[in-house]
Amino acid sequence: MSVETSIQEQQHTDVHAHDHDHAHHEHHQSFITKYIFSTDHKVIAKQFLITGIIWAIVGGGLSVLFRIQLGYPDADLTWIKPFLGKWITEDGHIAPEFYNALITMHGTILIFFVLTAGLSGTFSNYLIPLMIGARDMASGFINMLSYWFFFISGLVMALSFFLATGPASGGWTAYPPLNALPQATSGSIAGVDYWLISIALFIISVLLGGLNYITTIINLRTRGMKMFRLPLPIWAFLLTAVIGVLSFPVLLSASVLMLFDRNMGTSFYLDQIYISGEALANSGGSPILYQHLFWFLGHPEVYIIILPAMGIVSEVLSVHSRKPIFGYTAMVYSLFAITVLSFIVWAHHMFVTGMNPFVGSIFVIFTLIIAVPSAVKVFNWLTTLWHGNIKLNPQMLFAIGFVSVFISGGVTGIFLGNSSLDIELHDTYFVVAHFHLVMGVAAFLECLQVFIIGFQKCLDDMNQTLGYVHFWGTLICAYLIFYPMHFEYMLPRRYPTHVGFDTFGMFAQLNQFISIAAFFSFAFQLLFVFNFFYSIWYGRRMKELNPYHANTLEWTTPLRPGHGNWPGEIQTCIVGLMITANEEENLFHKLSHYHNKKLSWASMGMNLILIRLKKKKHIVNNFATQYFHII
Repeated sequence: MSVETSIQEQQHTDVHAHDHDHAHHEHHQSFITKYIFSTDHKVIAKQFLITGIIWAIVGGGLSVLFRIQLGYPDADLTWIKPFLGKWITEDGHIAPEFYNALITMHGTILIFFVLTAGLSGTFSNYLIPLMIGARDMASGFINMLSYWFFFISGLVMALSFFLATGPASGGWTAYPPLNALPQATSGSIAGVDYWLISIALFIISVLLGGLNYITTIINLRTRGMKMFRLPLPIWAFLLTAVIGVLSFPVLLSASVLMLFDRNMGTSFYLDQIYISGEALANSGGSPILYQHLFWFLGHPEVYIIILPAMGIVSEVLSVHSRKPIFGYTAMVYSLFAITVLSFIVWAHHMFVTGMNPFVGSIFVIFTLIIAVPSAVKVFNWLTTLWHGNIKLNPQMLFAIGFVSVFISGGVTGIFLGNSSLDIELHDTYFVVAHFHLVMGVAAFLECLQVFIIGFQKCLDDMNQTLGYVHFWGTLICAYLIFYPMHFEYMLPRRYPTHVGFDTFGMFAQLNQFISIAAFFSFAFQLLFVFNFFYSIWYGRRMKELNPYHANTLEWTTPLRPGHGNWPGEIQTCIVGLMITANEEENLFHKLSHYHNKKLSWASMGMNLILIRLKKKKHIVNNFATQYFHII
């Protein structure tokens, strides 16, 4: 054994021993320190989850409101005037400025507070220590700070709804000069300041969490778990954290510079602008600068949301197909490729800004190249399913649904990656359809899937019948909402109504159809909430530690692990095989014995599978089934 290995193992032992000693003092914690200002990664994950669910309900509710406006622009909404006040006009319609606020807050909430905090904040916090064999995150205090910065960020955003002038209404991208001028619209008076401060606090949360995730994965892996023995979800969480740490500071600087333009008389984003016939005093900047800064984060943000889902889907498809993931190494390198390419494609969102055609062609090439590692993943997922012993429970259906939606949305990305087509389709509902399918719906399906699995780990078994109804209702409604939007490729988005435009009159009935599908989709999510509480009160109590017969470490903990995760010694990882140290010597003795009997073993990622047996097959099977999934 090398000196480096000995030092590393001693570090693991010291850290784990320290955390294990801390676990003995858990019963001395007060309610506040245990559940409010907790440093336990599982409690913090639940805090992220609960906060994210609340924001998901708010963001989904906002979409219902603006779909009412789009589908039924002449509807009388006087009945909700007591709740929305001046945002409902005297004739019972949603005020145009409030419609813009609805779509702005809908996008901001779901992209940042739900999908980013939900997939990275919740699932990274909960799964990283459990899947790598760590007692907790590298820094519990920083982990706690990460959540509370996120909570305060959400609180600031929520307060903007109660401003007299309303919340921000310039789109979730907050482009200048509309958002850089307080006098531009009612929504840009104080609402944008709240939006910018909220986003700045959220970015601090992401940076604290991301640094913690990276440190934990690199330094606190259990004995024997080398980097290329990591489960694919951990690779996805690691690279997601790297993307976030490198890209979010750019948006933080962009937000601070806009605050300066709005409140301190600078002109980073303001050029020669005339207001009521008078030139703006501060000029010389460029709104294009903000677009470059925003999309340097904005496009990697797509992968911050989708990479964790990709990693989790890989694990779920493998477990529920009773097969190892096909091409583990290729899956890891494709994650690396996506990570690198995500930083050099941002300007494909800016083809209409008049950039140099040569520069645009470079971004077109890289945009199309990024489809290659994504295609590798799709191929490997489908190959994993091929000839598998598939269990079509709700968890597996959500994983397959993710693959379906990801393919459907990704195909349209090839169209938008072509600059000549993108210029024509820019800012139309074709873009809305692509964006929501490939990122919004796909990531949301994965959130639901992991929630179901985590529910079984922490609480009880959810009602399967309601789970099937919820899945099929959600998937069908998602396609009914966004597939028809591709046919609205001439319809500009961000318009509260298209009544009075003869060219757009043909889309009136289609918009009604989409709105009806959106209402049903929201109703199916309420069914999921009902299933959640129904299963808590009346569900079957989960008694089996590993109901899916998975190979990863999180299934070796107690059903409801306490602080420290494992009551005793953490298992050792040997080529994807999780064993205790006491079993290690006996295992190697048996493997050496059967190797002489022409027993061939092959490792594929995190699974060890039996390839060929020529002698004493029944004896080896009895031994192997204690540790492996025999296919």
